[in-house]
Amino acid sequence: MAKGRIIQVKESTITVITQNGTDFISLTDMTAGFSEGSGLIGKWITNKNTLEYLGVWENIKNPNFNYPEFGVINQESGVNRFIMSVGQWIDRTNAMGLIVKAGRYGGTYAHKDIAFHFAMWLSPEFQIYLINEFQRLKDDENNRLKLEWNLQRTISKINYQIHTDAIKENLIPKEVTKQQAGFVYANEADLLNVALFGITAKEWRDSNQGKEGNIRDYATLEQLVVLSNMESINALLIQQNLSQSDRLIQLNKVAITQMKSLIDNKGIKRLK
Repeated sequence: MAKGRIIQVKESTITVITQNGTDFISLTDMTAGFSEGSGLIGKWITNKNTLEYLGVWENIKNPNFNYPEFGVINQESGVNRFIMSVGQWIDRTNAMGLIVKAGRYGGTYAHKDIAFHFAMWLSPEFQIYLINEFQRLKDDENNRLKLEWNLQRTISKINYQIHTDAIKENLIPKEVTKQQAGFVYANEADLLNVALFGITAKEWRDSNQGKEGNIRDYATLEQLVVLSNMESINALLIQQNLSQSDRLIQLNKVAITQMKSLIDNKGIKRLK
């Protein structure tokens, strides 16, 4: 149960609690401004018209309502000696529109529909003020929820950007060093590995001895797309008689440019 919220209706401070996602308004607090106090609740629920209203409300809203027992109560209510309390009503009919609480926020509470009915019985003017203040409370709560939702949405966007930046930082190839550019690679596959992943197949195996397969088995979809493109581009550069070091620099630039483009590509994201 959520902690009580307060609304001010004329001179009365009235508690609203939420139980199982439903708001209940304190009838006990509502009677504080009237001379007979909480004794008015007993008079109200003993009234035949009140019981008829409660019976209709429970029959519509409550699938576990004991309607046969309500029929017995409805017959009894026509007798002058008839007495009914909120606790008896709940126990006999399995009603859910009224609750009695002990301890903090203790007292008799009613679903807002029933609370408004009770307020009308107390005073039409009081009912109008109660409805206005209750609606003001709900509007304030809805505005706070919208603010929280917008805040969560903003945080989510920021976190997504942080995540995207982290992906870019880890997936976008770094520029090859002068040492790498000057090194002669034993095969063209390692040339592509260095241009895209920054390391050779052997260097990857040495640092990932617990893993099976090779560096390309752990590549992302984006990296595999770029790798395929680089193979075609490398073949053209070989035909142009470019040295291995020059081709490495060119292929590395291609890898950086294409990876930046593919990371933000919606079509690639749909393929995953």
